[in-house]
Amino acid sequence: MSMGSKQSLVPVVAGLLLFGLLVVSGRWIGGEVPRMPGALRMLNLCGLWLTAWFLNARLAGSGSAAARYLVPAVFGLTLLLLWERAVGMFAISPVILPAPSVIFAQVMSSLPTLRADFVQTFVKGALSGYVIGSGAAIATAIVIDRSPFLQRGLLPVGNFVAALPIVGVAPIMVMWFGFDWQSKAAVVVVMVFFPVLVNMVAGLKATEPMQRDLMATYSASYWQTLVKLRLPAAMPFLFNGLKIATTLALIGAIVAEFFGSPIVGMGFRITAEIGRLGLPMIWAEIAVAALAGSAFYGAVALIEKRVTFWHPSQRS
Repeated sequence: MSMGSKQSLVPVVAGLLLFGLLVVSGRWIGGEVPRMPGALRMLNLCGLWLTAWFLNARLAGSGSAAARYLVPAVFGLTLLLLWERAVGMFAISPVILPAPSVIFAQVMSSLPTLRADFVQTFVKGALSGYVIGSGAAIATAIVIDRSPFLQRGLLPVGNFVAALPIVGVAPIMVMWFGFDWQSKAAVVVVMVFFPVLVNMVAGLKATEPMQRDLMATYSASYWQTLVKLRLPAAMPFLFNGLKIATTLALIGAIVAEFFGSPIVGMGFRITAEIGRLGLPMIWAEIAVAALAGSAFYGAVALIEKRVTFWHPSQRS
């Protein structure tokens, strides 16, 4: 290792040591000396935040490949530590805000329940509705592309339906399709259909006239032009809609369960725990939903990177 690289590591190591010292001192202030003045407690929290900021700035400026993963990891860890320290230092009631350690303990002690809720809400409701709604939107966009009449008539209706509140649509779907996952999938279909449709229609129009004229000089049919030119050009637009739909799908499935579901599911569990002030379990469900939604979004973004590797937005 060169002398310059060794010198560049000194601020990072110093930041890590100071970060650990502030964590330990925060535990001392919040645990053994609960009557420590509030100003000192705030000073500890601010010092923890500023040290993490300095550490992240040094990591981001290093230009290393590992910094892409270390920077968000340090940022997320800092938020969790600040949350944990603030709850301990200021004796915040668990009814108002439980500590991350309490939420983690609840997750570990409720794994079978959380697994069943995840399968019911995400796999059966959100994922199935996402696939059906997105597939129907892509097929509808191709049909609309061939009909100017449908472009002028269906898209405004689609914008109107997309503006309908989910709290009004969900009870109707529950009455139509029952209390099981089918009604939640139907709500998800309604939520994801039009964002994907609008983006797909815009993507099919993204090709240049010269490109279409070139395909015409090759005597390409409509379907040949669609498969070889227009669909590849529409992929960046399509994936924008698909990424938006990942978050809408999970939100729609959870909210739909508020209006009727079997005795399983994230939405059912949240409403049931609200009645008995089970805040740790509610936060455990929120954590599982956040992790599932982030993983779902990341999976779609990874597929986008593989499919649209040629697009400027994917070039490093």
